[in-house]
Amino acid sequence: MKTVDTFNLLKDLEDRVENGLSLSITTLQNTYASTLLRPSATGGWSIAQCLDHLNSYGHFYLPQINKALNKNTSKDFNSTFKSSWLGKYFTQMMLPGSGKKYKAFKKHIPEKNLDAYAVVAEFIHQQELLLTYLKTARHKNLDARIPISISPFIKLKLGDVFQFMIAHNERHLAQAKRNL
Repeated sequence: MKTVDTFNLLKDLEDRVENGLSLSITTLQNTYASTLLRPSATGGWSIAQCLDHLNSYGHFYLPQINKALNKNTSKDFNSTFKSSWLGKYFTQMMLPGSGKKYKAFKKHIPEKNLDAYAVVAEFIHQQELLLTYLKTARHKNLDARIPISISPFIKLKLGDVFQFMIAHNERHLAQAKRNL
């Protein structure tokens, strides 16, 4: 794994979250509920389902990230970060355009009948919170460990969790955009 500058990594991740947030605020929150709830022409999820799926991951990871940041002291700060092989693997498989489809875990499969506007509002709120956590992480150690949603026994570095979440968000935002 390649060692990267922590500040540059976090700045890149912040920019990527800002892009998704911009799409959500300017486009998705101003889209008719009927469009947000319309299933994909290819049989996939609706826009609201894509966002609800991401919200389910946010409900798990955001409190874990907050906990890791609060336990993490500035004296532990490291100016470089190196992904673990598992963190890199999970992030790579989630990147948009990776060419592979994955079945969602049961607890992360969204319902069909959703309050579309509430789902979009929750997604925006979570992205704003994620952005805050990324800014807070500038002075924290990204090697702190966080359990993953599918198995609490497996833990990833905080830096890997940030990268995974943002790649996962980008993947499903691209899926959602195809439904517009």
